[in-house]
Amino acid sequence: MWTTTSWDDYEVLDASEGEKLERWGQYLLIRPDPQVIWKTERNHDGWDRPNGHYHRSSRGGGSWDFRDLPESWRIGWRELTFNLKPFAFKHTGIFPEQAVNWDWFREKIRGAGRPVSILNLFAYTGGATCAALAEGAFVTHVDASKGMVTWARENAESSGLKDAHVRWLVDDCVKFVQREIRRGNRYDAVIMDPPSYGRGPKGEVWKIEDTVYPLIELCAQLLTPRPLFFLVNSYTTGLQPGVLTYMLSSALKEHVPASVVSDEIGLPVTSSGLILPCGCSGRVSWDA
Repeated sequence: MWTTTSWDDYEVLDASEGEKLERWGQYLLIRPDPQVIWKTERNHDGWDRPNGHYHRSSRGGGSWDFRDLPESWRIGWRELTFNLKPFAFKHTGIFPEQAVNWDWFREKIRGAGRPVSILNLFAYTGGATCAALAEGAFVTHVDASKGMVTWARENAESSGLKDAHVRWLVDDCVKFVQREIRRGNRYDAVIMDPPSYGRGPKGEVWKIEDTVYPLIELCAQLLTPRPLFFLVNSYTTGLQPGVLTYMLSSALKEHVPASVVSDEIGLPVTSSGLILPCGCSGRVSWDA
């Protein structure tokens, strides 16, 4: 399992009975996690005094209870700064487990010895975008949500990357890729973090089991003759690491030789020393 130890401002303190206790900077949050099906003693004091607790509803969705939690705050990762705020569906604006992938592709960019252009699809609030920009990459950031793209720009500005080489685009990812193919644009690397289910800005339906493989095939047409990497993240139970490896190996078969490796990603839990699973990633690497 790929795990990160690069956070100072984030920590999973404990996990039990469907919930995890997390430290986000100076604030403690309790959020539900479907992976936490075990029951252990909740000995950490934070369980009794969280700054925010998201309660899942039996009817779907849920709601927050707050105690001395600001509307927004910031945390740092390496030299970057991210703006956080709790919003619907329990999220805060950052998926900390992705830092293990950020470190991986930052090393790839540093070792390339040439300008690197990256397409980041379903790019959310820009964690991966900022990590790539910090290494001097040229990034095209695409997400269907105008609010998420605005948030990503704020994260870039907070991280001192206001003048970095980036295009911020609110668009349906599949349609954007199709247009890029017709326009003849090419990229050295692709990052995608597709949701299990979603809708585009014009109501386009996205269901990952039906659409992710055709999208990977389309993105293969956007790669330059000297691609650097291809990264796919999945939080969908049915898309296990072996499935990602098979999809990537098949869709990118014209771009060989390449190294294709997939694994679970996770976060260490301080109280137990064990790893909390947080989805999986598939990585494709080429020589720089």
